Amino acid sequence: MGKRILLIGGNFSPEPTGIGKYNGEMISWLADNGYECTVITSYPYYPQWEVQEPYHRAKHWFKKEVSGNTTIYRCPQYVPAAPSGKKRMFQDVSFAMSAFVKMMQLVWQRKFDIVITVAPPFHLGLLAVLYKRLRGATFVYHVQDLQIEAARDLQMIRSKRLISMMLKLEQLILRSADHVSSIADGMIRKISDKTGREVFLFPNWVDVSQYHPLADKAALKEAFGFAATDKIVLYSGAIGEKQGLEALLHAAADWQHQPDIRFLICGSGPYKVRLEQMAAQLGLSNTTFLPLQPSGQFNRFLNMADVHLVIQKSHASDLVMPSKLTTILAVGGIALITANSGTGLHELVSRHNMGILVDAENQEALRTGIGRAVWDNTTDIAKNARAYAAAHLSISGVMTRFKEQVA
Repeated sequence: MGKRILLIGGNFSPEPTGIGKYNGEMISWLADNGYECTVITSYPYYPQWEVQEPYHRAKHWFKKEVSGNTTIYRCPQYVPAAPSGKKRMFQDVSFAMSAFVKMMQLVWQRKFDIVITVAPPFHLGLLAVLYKRLRGATFVYHVQDLQIEAARDLQMIRSKRLISMMLKLEQLILRSADHVSSIADGMIRKISDKTGREVFLFPNWVDVSQYHPLADKAALKEAFGFAATDKIVLYSGAIGEKQGLEALLHAAADWQHQPDIRFLICGSGPYKVRLEQMAAQLGLSNTTFLPLQPSGQFNRFLNMADVHLVIQKSHASDLVMPSKLTTILAVGGIALITANSGTGLHELVSRHNMGILVDAENQEALRTGIGRAVWDNTTDIAKNARAYAAAHLSISGVMTRFKEQVA
């Protein structure tokens, strides 16, 4: 048996998107490659923001699951139906408290060699710091989202004193970690600038065998209820405030005069109802809302689209890296990305010519970019996107490099 790994994370399988998806796939890969894995996590709730079946908070307090080399401890937490800045803070604290209880039950059992925490929530790193000091394990701190800066810049938290306290706690975690990683060059630069330490690249991955280009886009459109000649502009992913999806609805209004350009918003999230209300107020006849698609048909669904929207607010350009981009690249999709010059995302996409870039929060640029994506010859962009995913984002390649770095 290989080394023993403990992951402490608020999101995990079977959540279909976001951090939970990547945490689950990481542990699955490590278990398949000889590691003995233990996970302290919560019950699946994202992106619906309610605990999903077959789990139910009323039936379980703490729950243990065992599968092969993996043991999962699910802990209770508060899940807000309508998350706000304060409610999400309370959610994070509630999970940290229950995770602390479970970790202390495990701490004097057989030692874990490596303890990993994934931010957000950033303060789970404090549990790993404690475990390291008690048992001497190697501590890996992985940053999926610069949570504190995002909360500050998007004004989800307005208290300067609270932000300052959170940044000091984060500094303690970053100084204590043996390895710090993040998912994109821009985020790595920001972490390195405030810590002065080395941060290694551990990008989100994609299964390039499951997600791949398909021919006959017209037939796929008809299979999903559209006309073969329609041009499908797709947003698929989390629906929250930080995505800035109001811009998408205004873009749809700009293109109402072109009836064969269809806008499709697919996903779940607390902001979806508000977007549907806005679409109704704008009288949008060219916009369709769909729930998350089943994984078995998601490759076909993505291949149907002519344009894939990756929309961010300007303040978030180097604070988060949109995970949806990996699957778009894998299917050779034409990604229209709102990212300002000088950000890591802009530099990466531009360097590899694997998407169309427009300025964030610039409505005219977005409208024009949609036109370019629909009507220009984008064959080279599609080829470059798939080539980049195959060369740099396969799960086996990414996880092998991670293993060599930390284990």
